[in-house]
Amino acid sequence: MSAITWEHRVSPAKLEIMGVEAWPVWEKEVSTFPWTYDRQETCYFLAGEVVVTPEGGEPVRLGRGDVAVFPAGMSCTWEILKPVRKHYRLG
Repeated sequence: MSAITWEHRVSPAKLEIMGVEAWPVWEKEVSTFPWTYDRQETCYFLAGEVVVTPEGGEPVRLGRGDVAVFPAGMSCTWEILKPVRKHYRLG
């Protein structure tokens, strides 16, 4: 199974090419929960701070300005340290 891929502080030009502004928005309060991705998800963090730990993998810290790709089939634990607001695209 693939790992999480991410890029910190993505440029506005790249975000425009990706079409991020047209993606839906997801918000969540400080919490910890398990999650399994049934489809690949690409997301852009508008606010917040999280640590996502894949089963059997290394934790990844993400926050404002970061783009991350979570592969289909990955199970992980989300630990939201500061309330999250993110654009996301499935598939």
